[in-house]
Amino acid sequence: MQRNDSGLPRGLELRHLRYFVAVAEELHFGRAARRLNLAQPPLSQQIRQLEELLGGPLLLRNSRSVQLTPAGAAFLGRARRTLRNVHDDVWEVRSISQGARGVLRIGFAGSAILTVLPGLLSRYRTQAPLVDLNLRESFTAQVVDGLLSGSLDAGIVRDTDPVSGLDIRTVSSEPFVAVLPSDHPDAHLAAVPVDVLRGRPFVYYPRSAGTRAFEKPLSLCEAAGFRPVIAQEASQWLTILRLVGAGLGVSLAPASVAEVAPANVVCRPLSKVTLESNLQFVCRTDDRRPLVRSFEALALEH
Repeated sequence: MQRNDSGLPRGLELRHLRYFVAVAEELHFGRAARRLNLAQPPLSQQIRQLEELLGGPLLLRNSRSVQLTPAGAAFLGRARRTLRNVHDDVWEVRSISQGARGVLRIGFAGSAILTVLPGLLSRYRTQAPLVDLNLRESFTAQVVDGLLSGSLDAGIVRDTDPVSGLDIRTVSSEPFVAVLPSDHPDAHLAAVPVDVLRGRPFVYYPRSAGTRAFEKPLSLCEAAGFRPVIAQEASQWLTILRLVGAGLGVSLAPASVAEVAPANVVCRPLSKVTLESNLQFVCRTDDRRPLVRSFEALALEH
């Protein structure tokens, strides 16, 4: 028996296994041929060829019946297993190529969890249940660094600058709000001018979060003629809000932050301000994997 490099008989093909399984299950060449949508003589020829390749009879047949030999009975289980494994392997590769299977490493700015991100992840989990989501909360700048280094596949960031090698698409936009302690003289107003922040210490996130994310809200103050002094820095919005409530200063934030504001903090819309904060999907420009692009498509549906 000649064998190929894999150790299998030379000339053995999957169709031989498929034909044999059909005959072994039907124990009738005519029914097996109809099941395979194949003429009976070619089917008989293929089974004889398989027996020659394996070096012994798999079936005992006469004009009245077809029976499995002991070798045929043993080979049936192995043939079924091989066909099932090939089917599963092909399905898995096809799923990966279509973005329905694999590991997707997503970095996100912390404030994104207050907006569309939870719903987006829920929809993606429903759409691609076999994808293993690896989520990493971080600053916008660190998400960008992770994409450039290859440690992340995609990101949801806030107000990032254009970056060479990255695709950046806006997912949603929201206004900025003034974050004030509830006992602030203007806390009762439905909307406040940026000028109410003048002369007040700021509680704010660090510049390392991302240059544009850091400067964009502050540009509203500069347009009003002042640059605030940042008295306290904090990495999480919940911390910033608590510090504002404790009387350590005021802040500017995306409107969604109001959802987690404690009772002693108010978030008021800014009057005569049109500048908005942009939540953005980010991935590498050269990453065309369906796994990534299917997540992008879902994100941009919003």
